[in-house]
Amino acid sequence: MPVFVLSRLAETDIESILMWTQERFGEAGRLRYEALLIRAILDVAENPHRAGCQNRPEITADARTYHLWHSRNRVEISTGRVRHPRHFLLYRTRDDGQVEIARVLHDSMDLVRNLPEDYQSGTVSETET
Repeated sequence: MPVFVLSRLAETDIESILMWTQERFGEAGRLRYEALLIRAILDVAENPHRAGCQNRPEITADARTYHLWHSRNRVEISTGRVRHPRHFLLYRTRDDGQVEIARVLHDSMDLVRNLPEDYQSGTVSETET
């Protein structure tokens, strides 16, 4: 299984997304979105340069984004598919090869305004997964 690191902000983002999804779409909707989030994170951890990933040099030289839309058809059919996912991962590859997920943001949010301060300095607070 690929190894990745989630920042504390990314963990908080995921918790908020899943709570909101549970409130709006019930447990089944939350489980579908949770499966998609996991799949997208694993997809990026397996191949940080996969189709759908975008370089974001305006943020930092090694910053990339990946919209969950690109992983929606890779989720198990039995879980159900999210037709219109609205979130993307902000990440980079660390020197040790691990993918570091800094944020999980709604695609209508201003990315620059939601960057963690320490992301630009190169030291995201992390929790290994």
